[in-house]
Amino acid sequence: MAAPAPLSDRSGLFAGLRGRCPKCGDGHLFAGFLTVAAKCEVCGLDYSFADSGDGPTIFIMMISGIVVVGSTLLVDAYYEPPLLLLAAIFLPLMAAVSIGLIRPFKGILIASQFRHKAEQGKLEL
Repeated sequence: MAAPAPLSDRSGLFAGLRGRCPKCGDGHLFAGFLTVAAKCEVCGLDYSFADSGDGPTIFIMMISGIVVVGSTLLVDAYYEPPLLLLAAIFLPLMAAVSIGLIRPFKGILIASQFRHKAEQGKLEL
């Protein structure tokens, strides 16, 4: 079986957004919800380079914080509902936004690492 042609930069990032291999776009990037697979089952790309660390979490905290907290403040300013109602509405919304964005953001950052050939820093003596 011939290896698939490498994806363009834009397609590679879109593949990361969908949780697919950044090289071929067909294989699965994740073995679980957030667990990165050992390698691509289609093209054989070793995912040992993939280490997104806390990067996706930082972006998601910023996005969900701005969107959800901003919405909470607007609803509170216009309608003045009780605080328990605000908590009952916006705490699950914050959790849903955070959980819904973590996997696509992790895929995008891993695809970006692949695209830019990012690797561990080395000290030259």
